[in-house]
Amino acid sequence: MIDTVNLQHGLTGAIEKQGKGSDVQKTPDQAFGSLLKNAISTINEMQNEADRSIAQVELNDATSIHDAMIALEKADLSFRTMMQVRNKLVDAYQEVMRMQV
Repeated sequence: MIDTVNLQHGLTGAIEKQGKGSDVQKTPDQAFGSLLKNAISTINEMQNEADRSIAQVELNDATSIHDAMIALEKADLSFRTMMQVRNKLVDAYQEVMRMQV
């Protein structure tokens, strides 16, 4: 089972860092954009870690296959979650564009 609590804490931590990180007031689109950027970079790091774990297993290094599979599943779940969020955002955008003014 993938630890979704850690994923949630990662996003919560990214949001909290944004509020404390700068004295300059950000507009909502800048805050949302930087939140997405942080989430994507976190997911990318998880993918890279899974790749490193698989490479270590292939080279018979100290990493166990179980750890590599866990890292791979975490990366897969986070990527699929990101894709679903993207799909929902695109659907919401398309719905707004169809609204009559």
